[in-house]
Amino acid sequence: MKTTIKDQKNPINYTFSKGIILVVDDNPANLQVLSSFLDQSSFEVWAARSGERAIQRLENDDLPDLILLDVMMPGIDGFETCKQLKSNPRLQDIPVIFMTALSETADKIKGLQLGAVDYITKPFQHEEVLVRIENHLKLRNLTQTLIAKNTELEQTQTQLIQAEKVAALGQITAGIAHEVNNPINFIAGNLNFVEQYVQEVVSLLYLYQKYLPNPPDEIKTAIQKSDLNFLLNDLSKIIQSMQVGTDRVTEIVSYLNNFSRHREAGKKLVNLHEGLDSTLLILGHRFKYNAHQPTIKLVKEYGSLPLVECFPGEINQVFMNLICNAIDAIEEKYKNKDIETVYQNPGVIKIKTEAIGEQVILRIADNGSGINEAYPTKIFDAFYTTKPVGKGTGLGLSIAYQIVVNNHHGKLTYNSKSGEGIEFIIELPIR
Repeated sequence: MKTTIKDQKNPINYTFSKGIILVVDDNPANLQVLSSFLDQSSFEVWAARSGERAIQRLENDDLPDLILLDVMMPGIDGFETCKQLKSNPRLQDIPVIFMTALSETADKIKGLQLGAVDYITKPFQHEEVLVRIENHLKLRNLTQTLIAKNTELEQTQTQLIQAEKVAALGQITAGIAHEVNNPINFIAGNLNFVEQYVQEVVSLLYLYQKYLPNPPDEIKTAIQKSDLNFLLNDLSKIIQSMQVGTDRVTEIVSYLNNFSRHREAGKKLVNLHEGLDSTLLILGHRFKYNAHQPTIKLVKEYGSLPLVECFPGEINQVFMNLICNAIDAIEEKYKNKDIETVYQNPGVIKIKTEAIGEQVILRIADNGSGINEAYPTKIFDAFYTTKPVGKGTGLGLSIAYQIVVNNHHGKLTYNSKSGEGIEFIIELPIR
């Protein structure tokens, strides 16, 4: 325990303290009595003889657990001192107990309205002072414990929701990929035989034309009616188009399988560009023109990235959350605006990647409305959202932050100006 009186040169040091009490009183006798009593009760005591000195003392890094504050003091009185303390976010949670000879109810109400938790009436009863201090310290400790547990619970809940969302989305994409894969492989495999067989039939028809140039009138009429030459030329083009279509579906299935890689245990060496492209494919319909907005322009500036060791399913979820947010921001910005205005300044989402040293940096930017300056400290908090009611859960950015920072030891930051859009920066270690 350590007792410190203002201007005292030789503070007494002990090894145990029940808490730090800052006593603010312009009366040296009161300071000495309280300090001595609290010192004997195993509290560390700091003392200040005015509100100004108390506020100056609290500018240091260390803070007291409770403040005993005299009401009637020269300079700024106790009420004004309390008001200034409670207006400072760093100090506002410290319990303040007023010490006063005032017994008017109005004075007590004024103090409580300013943020004080209790009153101690002069002259002091030592036992009463001790009980009130200990009760409020217990209450503060319980409150801090509750806040910490609530934060821990929110993080756990967010992690569970994130895991469930990743699993559900992965199962859906994996299921679709599986259901589409078999029939498309069947079609793609048989198209090669169809092309071969059709070519053989066409060759046979050309042989007939070569060695039987004058068929019966009935066959001539049928050839003219069906425009045989056009059919033979177009049939080859149709088969080629079908081949292009099956190749595209096969590519989509590959992207879906890539996105659903959450089922793989542990970290993997991953091509992040494949994860980005898979996510963009799944969200492709939201970039396209519809009755409410023109096409959202996608700008990709992919640098040369090495394979990155990560949990691929989780990183894909980060891409999904950030790109969905970008699309939502653009849609919200242009909602209820005339189409001509939107066409003059269409929505743009820009994705840029690069490798710097031992880390990769991915930037996902949009030209939506950006983030209001009042929101920056809350943007990654669980359940916090700036979207309209029913539009968002407030979990997307919180989940992304936990995945990048907690699970991959990276960084997730952003740059934004209200009305001009926002850019999220993901920094991931390569290994």
